[in-house]
Amino acid sequence: MEYPAHSGVNFTQTLHNDIYPAIDPTKSDLSQPGKVVMITGSGRGIGRSVALRFAQCGVACIILCARTASELDVVELSIRKINAQVKVCKYAVDITNEKEVVAVAEAVRKEGRLDILVNNAGMSNQWDSITEGDTELYLKTWDLHIKGTYLMLKSFLPLMVETAKNHNIPVDIINTTSGSAHFIMPGASAYNASKFALIRLSEFVVAEYGDKGVNCLSLNPGGVKTGINKDLGPWVQAALTDTPELCGGFVVWLTKGQRAWLNGRYVSVNWDIDELEAKKDEIVKADKLKYRMVV
Repeated sequence: MEYPAHSGVNFTQTLHNDIYPAIDPTKSDLSQPGKVVMITGSGRGIGRSVALRFAQCGVACIILCARTASELDVVELSIRKINAQVKVCKYAVDITNEKEVVAVAEAVRKEGRLDILVNNAGMSNQWDSITEGDTELYLKTWDLHIKGTYLMLKSFLPLMVETAKNHNIPVDIINTTSGSAHFIMPGASAYNASKFALIRLSEFVVAEYGDKGVNCLSLNPGGVKTGINKDLGPWVQAALTDTPELCGGFVVWLTKGQRAWLNGRYVSVNWDIDELEAKKDEIVKADKLKYRMVV
């Protein structure tokens, strides 16, 4: 299938749909001892996979956040089967509720540091035209993707800045966006436009905190069949051919090394990491992988 160049789908010649050795913690050295990782939307799907891959990396602590406590309990059991040495903290939280997010931030501060924040919580309303859609669900999509991410950033950036300063290391924020942000699809304005806005929000994080050791990028997690897209019709389902393990592996690769050259940019888990790294100078020199108006 041919995709428009601006979508970045074919930015690398080699594309992946499943985890591969270079980003698999069981086959490559992606160990990250001592780090504290926080993941929203980690009760299932992509967030769960990210958590399990970090368990394989031997991080010190994984902080699981989702609205459903029972899902987090299941993920914790899976983590302990992989690596019983990893500390697990669980918070049933609605990230659009500022009081709840602030309470979690106060609890997390007791860990003393936060190295990685994966803002993964997401949803999709039923696709309808602007005049026919449900107003509450439309705005709820924006609330979760933008307000929720904003509240997480506002509450946890201070601790991350302290971590970077106290340990003289970069810290990483990964905002989960979507390849759909690059496309105009009738009926999908709430999801696609809010994911588009999330990419620009990541750039603001870099503008304000990049010089304080904070790396922030926007991640397309691939086309994964999850609970949020199960009702979007057969043609959408047919395009969802990626495994959640692909995203999990890509995230641990992103946070393993010095990826400041990707700071503020959009990346896709489908891209081959060797080919992506080979494009480093090209990306930096031309300031690629960012939204810009062509005039």
